[in-house]
Amino acid sequence: MGTDPVSTKGSVLGVCVDATTYDEATAAVLAAARDGRPFALTALAVHGVMTGVQDRAHGARLNSFDLVTPDGQPVRWALNLLHRAGLDDRVYGPTLTLRVLDGAAAEGLPVYLYGSTAETLDRLVPRLTAMFPTLKIAGQEPSKFRPARPGEPAEIAERITGSGARIVLVGLGCPRQEVFAYAMRPLLAMPLLAVGAAFDYHAGQLQHPPAWMQRRGLEWLWRLGMEPARLWRRYLLLNPAYLAGLAAQKTGLWRATPPPPATAPVDGFGV
Repeated sequence: MGTDPVSTKGSVLGVCVDATTYDEATAAVLAAARDGRPFALTALAVHGVMTGVQDRAHGARLNSFDLVTPDGQPVRWALNLLHRAGLDDRVYGPTLTLRVLDGAAAEGLPVYLYGSTAETLDRLVPRLTAMFPTLKIAGQEPSKFRPARPGEPAEIAERITGSGARIVLVGLGCPRQEVFAYAMRPLLAMPLLAVGAAFDYHAGQLQHPPAWMQRRGLEWLWRLGMEPARLWRRYLLLNPAYLAGLAAQKTGLWRATPPPPATAPVDGFGV
């Protein structure tokens, strides 16, 4: 996979994140869709970065993505602190999703929705078509919540390609969605966007935190309050580790050298 020319990658604890904007990321996705070429994008918050820190093989997969956007404010702050990126805003997955869909609707580029549950997709589709009346949804496919069986990735790719889709939105949760996008990229001549909780937000199943919490990087606290039993380990353990890593990287105690981009196939990834 290659780096998109409009963006500059910088190491955040060894994970290469792009100093990019909503306009640049949207334009890159739509250009790949028009051209019919493979393209993988993910939007990483602290949890997503830390998955790459704690699993070097996964970090190498993340570093092979064409575009990795700073989904969370702490990731944007890290790019500004470590690399003088000068970013005024993050590139949040749910918002980027809407911008891409707006462009796809305007240009007649059909989209495919992969992941989450059938119930969520059934709620999501009418909401998206209400927001974007000209949007073409080529297909929808819920997660099977199991490893792919031999030959199944090619079957999924055949279904997506046969639908006429030009963009795939992947909502499998971190890190399953990034592994899926990495594994499927060689099989699909179109962009794959790992968009995390965007399906749940836009289906009305998750409530966005207040704007002031988003601006101050406190979205994690909102999510923790909403789902404490599921998320407490993620935030209360990973957030301090992230801050400690940033301090070590900034002061030079840790070089945080990124692993080379991965090229090896992944066996048994989740579908």
